[in-house]
Amino acid sequence: MTLFDTHFHYSGELPVTEYRAKIDAAIKENTLFTLAVGGSPAESSRALEYARSFADSWCAVGIHPHEAQKYRQSGDDLSIFRNEKKVVAIGELGLDYFYDFSCRELQKEVFAEYLALALDWDKPAIVHLRDRENCENAYLDALELLHPFAARGGRFEIHCYTGGNALLPQFAALGAYFGVTGMVTFKNSENIRKQLPLIPPDKLLLETDSPYLAPVPLRGSENHPGNLPLVAAKTAEVLQKDVEEIARLTTDNAMTFFRLK
Repeated sequence: MTLFDTHFHYSGELPVTEYRAKIDAAIKENTLFTLAVGGSPAESSRALEYARSFADSWCAVGIHPHEAQKYRQSGDDLSIFRNEKKVVAIGELGLDYFYDFSCRELQKEVFAEYLALALDWDKPAIVHLRDRENCENAYLDALELLHPFAARGGRFEIHCYTGGNALLPQFAALGAYFGVTGMVTFKNSENIRKQLPLIPPDKLLLETDSPYLAPVPLRGSENHPGNLPLVAAKTAEVLQKDVEEIARLTTDNAMTFFRLK
């Protein structure tokens, strides 16, 4: 079975070879492609380090909304990554109104800046959206910014989508891809399982968001890409499909989205 983890974070705490050995031990006879994601200049550098180390790995570089304030104060940018062949996406970037670590207006400003960068570099965007319970302002504000982005040919994925059912078709109408994480296995995530059939099959992606969101029965432990088969299995169960079919579908979708075919 061939799978593609389209979103994980490499902390650098373990050397790349040791970290990869842990993944390989878990993935066993399966084949795994991976995409390391950066949410700051430093994390983007680590993501590139990982991607350069393995032929079956790529990376994305970006500014997470949590980092928007620090990014503005630092004067850093991501221009050093422009011509890196292993960089196949911009992200993660977006809006996080759950923690509000950066003020909302600045989050929107940085989000818009990096959507423009994605257009300039001709790369898809990996979008992080999160809001407080029963609030959808982050998703509504994102739609305002993504409409002109999509109209200009921009491509994007909403990773770990947890927005409302009514908004999902609005993102889908813009051509959005949707990432499904280990949350699909959580007891209290029935909303995510109900949303799965709403995602267009050709826009479905799988991800771990490692080291976060370890799937059941590993919840509470540190997650890594080697746990992606558990996400695939639950996704297949919910959609009443064979897990091999889900693996082929989501891997093909990822190859298309990142233009790796």
